[in-house]
Amino acid sequence: MRKKELDKISKIIALVLRHKPEVIGIKLDKNGWAKVDELIAGISKIFSVVINQELLEKIVETDGKKRYSFNENRSLIRANQGHSIAVDVQLKREIPPPILYHGTAEKYENSIDEQGLIPKSRLYVHLSKDTETATIVGKRHGKPVIYKIDSAKMCEDDFEFFLSENGVWLTKTVPIEYLEKL
Repeated sequence: MRKKELDKISKIIALVLRHKPEVIGIKLDKNGWAKVDELIAGISKIFSVVINQELLEKIVETDGKKRYSFNENRSLIRANQGHSIAVDVQLKREIPPPILYHGTAEKYENSIDEQGLIPKSRLYVHLSKDTETATIVGKRHGKPVIYKIDSAKMCEDDFEFFLSENGVWLTKTVPIEYLEKL
């Protein structure tokens, strides 16, 4: 199967595991896990895409953003972060590097300058450890704008940070006083 087709299936999986499991008639447990056999059957039926365990494992292993994880025996799968539905993916609280970054598109700049970073429809604000990653993220929706976050000061002020399985830093909000536009 070509990369383009794998990417299409991966986006369907992201939709289901992060936002709308009901689209294929499945439920996630409280920790965001879906039964692999139900996911495969639901995607195959609703989206007319042929998918099996082997293909699903290939998608998880080759996904450049490392969006998904299996449980130990590969009977359950979940998205590592990025949910808009209330699940607890059992994130571990971590001390972040002193500086983190957020990449966004220019069209969101005024809103961020007025409100700071808010999760919008997601559960957390997503942050990067370097400007390169933030730039890639920002380019997805237009001309990129990069914000530097004083995560050391935020920690001093009792904000919580979490590190997802795929290396994305997460926090509930970043008020404007901790932001600097680069």
